Amino acid sequence: MAKSSACVFCPTKWDSAEQKKKFMKHFLRFAEKGFPESLFPKWFYQRLSNTFGHIAHYNRAGFYGTFFTTPKGRVDFLRICLDYPCYGDPAYTYSDVERAIQDALREGKFLERYERELAGAVETRERAELARLKAKYE
Repeated sequence: MAKSSACVFCPTKWDSAEQKKKFMKHFLRFAEKGFPESLFPKWFYQRLSNTFGHIAHYNRAGFYGTFFTTPKGRVDFLRICLDYPCYGDPAYTYSDVERAIQDALREGKFLERYERELAGAVETRERAELARLKAKYE
């Protein structure tokens, strides 16, 4: 897991600094492990769907299916997270956590890792299509 500096988060009216830290640690573990569904519990989905400008996609399964079941979805998810401007006062939002997660994602080169995965998947698919077309036309 990418090491992040010791983060001290601002508590909100609804969540403690420790809850914010728990979310960040879980987010990074989830990304490090390849976004497995086993690390996508309801509490994490509920918080994640309200950070980085995400919307809930109707339900947990829809959110997971959109972002974590394909290499393209994983890259799209990371780009959204990394490009998000982290609006809001940390006393009312998770903007402090979002910024810390962005730093850890950049430090750990997560996007680059998943872009390599996507490039490999595209190449595999294209080579299979090439082989199919060669067999058909040669």
